[in-house]
Amino acid sequence: MQLKKLSLRFRIFIAMILLVLVASILIAVVTIHQYREETKDYHQERLNRKERAIKRNIDFVIRETTYEVTTEKIPLIFKEEIYEIADVHNLQVKLYDLDGGLLISSKASISPDTTATTCLDANILNHLSQTSERRYVEKNFEEGHVFQSSYSYITDQKFKPLAILNLPYLEDDDFFTNELNEFLKRLALAYLFMLFFAITLAYWLSKYITKSLKAISEKMKATRLEKRNEKIEVESSSEEIENLVKAYNSMIDELEESAVKLATSEREQAWREMAKQVAHEIKNPLTPMRLSVQSFQRKFDVNDPDIDKKVNEYSKTLIQQIDTMSSIASAFSNFAKMPAQKNETLNVVEITKLALDIFSEDYIQFTSENELIEAKLDRTQLIRVVTNLVKNGTQAIPDEQDNKTILVNVSEGNQEVIITISDNGVGILEENKGKIFEPKFTTKSSGMGLGLAMVKNIVETYQGSITFTTEKNKGTTFKVVFPTE
Repeated sequence: MQLKKLSLRFRIFIAMILLVLVASILIAVVTIHQYREETKDYHQERLNRKERAIKRNIDFVIRETTYEVTTEKIPLIFKEEIYEIADVHNLQVKLYDLDGGLLISSKASISPDTTATTCLDANILNHLSQTSERRYVEKNFEEGHVFQSSYSYITDQKFKPLAILNLPYLEDDDFFTNELNEFLKRLALAYLFMLFFAITLAYWLSKYITKSLKAISEKMKATRLEKRNEKIEVESSSEEIENLVKAYNSMIDELEESAVKLATSEREQAWREMAKQVAHEIKNPLTPMRLSVQSFQRKFDVNDPDIDKKVNEYSKTLIQQIDTMSSIASAFSNFAKMPAQKNETLNVVEITKLALDIFSEDYIQFTSENELIEAKLDRTQLIRVVTNLVKNGTQAIPDEQDNKTILVNVSEGNQEVIITISDNGVGILEENKGKIFEPKFTTKSSGMGLGLAMVKNIVETYQGSITFTTEKNKGTTFKVVFPTE
């Protein structure tokens, strides 16, 4: 899952938890490193202290001895004292001559014929002679334990080197290891508590931070151009959220002003377009009427034996054109006014049959699942819907086509009444599908194109829906759905 797809609340929550975990790990690593460094420093300092203390004892023995103070006499001088020194300081003591040969050791089990323990390595002797401190510390690992061996010169009273002092030192880390383990256990308990506290805090904090954003998001989703939108009121928000809320509220004010201006402009434009259309449609019949009057005026002769026939033809032409203008005015009036909702409980099957009675075409067929399907509708508006859709179907079938068929069906669904009207006409072209319910749109040579727009207006007034499916040269099916309640 990509991080950008995660919600802001979840990302804040995860970030806080990771912050605590990373901090815990870093502190644990630093603590372990610090303990190890302190342990290392402790052993070095402890070895240094013991070495200084043992050298003071050795110097005292040398000052008090009655033997001649030479390298060869060292085993005699420290014959008994070396054990006492080792016992007092709890550390093994070895003395080598200046060439690296073992002179005496506090470890009685030393085998004098073992080269590894009776002779010093040349590397050690080189370090002693070449370093300014005249001291060398060697570290070895044996059986999981760390051993340090310090090598330094012991001198006589005139600071002349007599022998090489070797102090083997075992780094016993059990105490520090136990201390570290105890500390890490306490630290783990503390961080478990901190982690639990951090999870709780992260949950509530992320919820608090995103609460305002969620409110803004929900308001934005509900924002519509065609309705009055509510402003956002968020209390105790941060400066950034407050600025966002102010920007949204300002946008709502501007949107409302724009919606009013747009609605006014669209309304004015619609009426202008409608007026142009009505004027155009009215002009169409006026032209033949004018030509008929002028022709009658030029050819009128009271002595003409066919005068009665000509007057009848003239009157018939005028009446046809007047009827055309009357139908145009009626169509415009029906579309312009909202359908009156005189709701009553109707048997939709019966009303649909009644609406079909005005059609004389024998290829119009009606079917229904039940004889009684009731809904609360206006009788006149329901008849208008059915007649317009059936009329539209008859006009979609070419006159020369054989096997003309229009099927009207009424059924009921889940608290719905479904009316389908199917024809086997030419169908609706792909480029016209999106315009079919628009006012003024028509594919016919006559008419204003208001029928389907009026039907859609009526259906949506009753919270219903109208859809269609079509196939070229095979026909179209309109589906009207009304709620029963």
